[in-house]
Amino acid sequence: MRASERVDQIYVENKLKNYIVEIVMASRDPKSYGLARLVDLIQVGASPRATISLLRASKGHAFLRGRGYVALEDVKAIAYHVLRHRLLLSYEAEAESVKSDEIIKDILGQVEVA
Repeated sequence: MRASERVDQIYVENKLKNYIVEIVMASRDPKSYGLARLVDLIQVGASPRATISLLRASKGHAFLRGRGYVALEDVKAIAYHVLRHRLLLSYEAEAESVKSDEIIKDILGQVEVA
């Protein structure tokens, strides 16, 4: 219980919170983020709840590394674990043997911290 309370207290800059939102939005509307290749590969992107999960997991990742703040590396490291099962890939993605991790890698490579 105490660890959970401490994780809740981990600081996250607004720019990283916005980055997390942008990652999730890019999974839902890849074309708007310059990821036209992904349009036919993602049937359903991550839900808004994925944003909350990615934020909490990033805080947990930072906590386990002994930091009181979330760094960009925390978000990127944990994004695969959080988003992998939240993306519903299309039949086209299956036919091309495209995996969720490849899509997440593309999103992380394109979306920038603003």
